[in-house]
Amino acid sequence: MVKTYLGKMRGEPSRRARPCVRDALWSWIGGFLGMAGVGWLSEAWMASYSLLLIGSFGATSVLLYAAPESPFAQPRNVLGGSVLSALVGVACFQLFGVGWVAAAVAVSTAILLMQLTHTLHPPGGATALIAVIGSEEVHGLAWHFALMPVAAGCTLMLSVAVLINNLARHRRYPVHWR
Repeated sequence: MVKTYLGKMRGEPSRRARPCVRDALWSWIGGFLGMAGVGWLSEAWMASYSLLLIGSFGATSVLLYAAPESPFAQPRNVLGGSVLSALVGVACFQLFGVGWVAAAVAVSTAILLMQLTHTLHPPGGATALIAVIGSEEVHGLAWHFALMPVAAGCTLMLSVAVLINNLARHRRYPVHWR
């Protein structure tokens, strides 16, 4: 029994195809335009919301532009998982304050709710955590954090993903909307 258990940890040999430069360039273009759009929106229109660029958007960009076929990158997951996780994070901050207990409850509850609602988006865990351990500016937004920056930023990045990913003949995004 122990041998079987430990044997699972060996893994399998990795079989990787050659990297596709064309795909990597499309991913770069999408990542640049998505993050530039969120940054521009933050700077130009929402001077009071300088935190529109949150860390979890970097991970969302990887999914949207480098793995657009991933179930985690589909619009329902990106928007639903991110907003739901932001709401959970805010609730945990308001109930428990800042600390490891609030962080653990926020991330685990976000995972649970994303799984139950079929909106699993791994960067959502980071979004929930940011709502708990973020700056005073993040905490000052309270429930608005879910709308601005999270929903607005995700909507903008999703729009870029739909436009850029479908310019390439070999890409299709989204795979599904629901």
